[in-house]
Amino acid sequence: MTFKRHTVTAALPYANGPVHIGHLAGCYLPADIYVRYLRSKGEDVKFICGSDEHGVPITIKAKKEGVTPQQVVDKYHKIMGDAFEGFGISFDIFSRTSSKTHHETASDFFKTLYDKGVFKEEVTEQYFDEKANQFLADRYIVGTCPKCGNDNAYGDQCEKCGSTLNATDLINPKSTLSGEKPIMKSTKNWFLPLDTMQPQIEAYIDSHKEWKSNVFGQCKSWLNAGLQPRAMTRDLDWGVKVPIEGADGKVLYVWFDAPIGYISATKDLTPDWELYWKDKETKLVHFIGKDNIVFHCIIFPAMLMAEGSYILPENVPANEFLNLEGDKISTSRNWAVWLHEYLLEFKDKQDVLRYTLCANAPETKDNDFTWKDFQAKNNNELVAILGNFVNRTLVLTHKYYEGKVPVASEYTKNDILLLEEISKFPAKISASIEQYRFREALSELMNLARLGNKYLADNEPWILIKTDAKRVQTIMNLSLQIAANLTVLMEPFLPFTAAKLGSMLNLNTDLRWKDATRTDLLLAGHQINTSSLLFDKVEDETIVAQVQKLADSKKMNELEKQSEIEPAKAETSFEDFSKMDIRVGTILEAERVPKTDKLLKLLIDTGIDKRTVVSGIAGSYKPEDIIGQQVSILVNLAPRKIKGIESQGMILMAENNKGELSFVEPSKPNMNNGAVIK
Repeated sequence: MTFKRHTVTAALPYANGPVHIGHLAGCYLPADIYVRYLRSKGEDVKFICGSDEHGVPITIKAKKEGVTPQQVVDKYHKIMGDAFEGFGISFDIFSRTSSKTHHETASDFFKTLYDKGVFKEEVTEQYFDEKANQFLADRYIVGTCPKCGNDNAYGDQCEKCGSTLNATDLINPKSTLSGEKPIMKSTKNWFLPLDTMQPQIEAYIDSHKEWKSNVFGQCKSWLNAGLQPRAMTRDLDWGVKVPIEGADGKVLYVWFDAPIGYISATKDLTPDWELYWKDKETKLVHFIGKDNIVFHCIIFPAMLMAEGSYILPENVPANEFLNLEGDKISTSRNWAVWLHEYLLEFKDKQDVLRYTLCANAPETKDNDFTWKDFQAKNNNELVAILGNFVNRTLVLTHKYYEGKVPVASEYTKNDILLLEEISKFPAKISASIEQYRFREALSELMNLARLGNKYLADNEPWILIKTDAKRVQTIMNLSLQIAANLTVLMEPFLPFTAAKLGSMLNLNTDLRWKDATRTDLLLAGHQINTSSLLFDKVEDETIVAQVQKLADSKKMNELEKQSEIEPAKAETSFEDFSKMDIRVGTILEAERVPKTDKLLKLLIDTGIDKRTVVSGIAGSYKPEDIIGQQVSILVNLAPRKIKGIESQGMILMAENNKGELSFVEPSKPNMNNGAVIK
């Protein structure tokens, strides 16, 4: 289908910290490439983004820093906006969800669904922190992931395995506010009935089999498991107030509120906003990271379906995760390359990072950024291929013709083949971009630069000038045409370099994508400007400094972690303690739980019986090394299924401030199984 216009969104970043390279590679850079390409084609496109300022991470950050949530979002909204602009991310608007327009839009949207009777009002049991005296939103609860054993999973998501969770799924949940185990308490909320909407949602997903396999596959996995109603309100004091009676002290769920931010931002951008959200001739595309797939492909479309007047996303090209130097990027551990710091330390090298991130984009699987690869991409590709071709072409043009484009006379057979090849590149790159294969598109762009380099190397105009000056004129004319074509085609990927090269070529700034099929962009006699190097080499000492910066950050984080001693928990009674039945047991069998990193399945002789226990100790102990190990086991803990295995107890483990685990075992050897620990 041909569309009259495009609405392109990039995921709203949380305003609780700066932007790092994982964010860029995940959605912002591919979205920017796509939008710049559409603009070059002359398409009507709006590129929408803004900061998400109502997430629980905001309130957590505010409590940690001792400031108000508004102060947090004001600070990071500016840092992020300035960094995006400095990096050339060409949003038409970078709005914010704390704006008046957004609050009104989100409230109206909720009220519309409420008035239509879409929501189910339910009183449910929700985690409540007695010490902090408040209900706990998903991100205020951490515990062990039931799917991978990660001990630091959040109440809505495990960031290690990517699973979307409910807070009640967590094993050993605790409040991030007080460290206490929360209790269950009744509260009223309004639920979006995803279960009854599943046939409609499933039909929508099945109509988009062209989506990337990781996106389509994750959606089908959710649908196959069966959708469940999801609360669209939360017991919090920071966010968009629920606009109905009987909802005091409640705000909209952030994943109801945030995607509506795309709509409210468009409202602030143009009075014709409805054309970009309600006209069926508009193509809506969401660029996101893989952790946001379910929200953009199932929950937000369900909201739009329920409202009834909005278009649905045509595509949601989500990337996987980008790692850093072989380790997962972590904001809490400061294991990241922060964009605002990069722009200060690598002035005028925005495109080097854009190139490296696009070339290594995690489009189909997680990928890795290393500083050595960054150096190699710059020195061996941008400098040695693209920069070298342009530099030789412009330097020779100034040397032989005083900077004027020479006349091309007779074309050889190879020249004609070259002209045919040049004219094919726009279509090749277009095909890749329109399929959201940006790495492939960038590779084709570099192939055009390689073609130019080979043409110069094969023809050696610096030698031929002595014997056939007329032939050299044609060679240099065609080389200049390649440089002009590169200027147009590189703009979506390397906008700063495109502007620099366009200036050196004195090229018409109104050129569009279709013009790159031409091989006469520079007419004979056209005066080009003074040339300079497009790229400089990145030296070893620069890379060493960046690697050392990361090492220092890791060391500092470890020192801080070692200095943290977990505070004592709240006082408990002897009666409560005496309810726990802790015994000495011996591990008889041990094996890894498939598809998990931390879980071991153990058979333990408790003296009372032999029972199965699933324990998250695989990161510290090998199964074969702990057969015969005596342990302390809580035998009267209610059974719980973990990865489909019924676990009948819990082993007591000691954990130091480095996260290292150790068995709590009797100091005297060979204590009898079943001995009571008092």
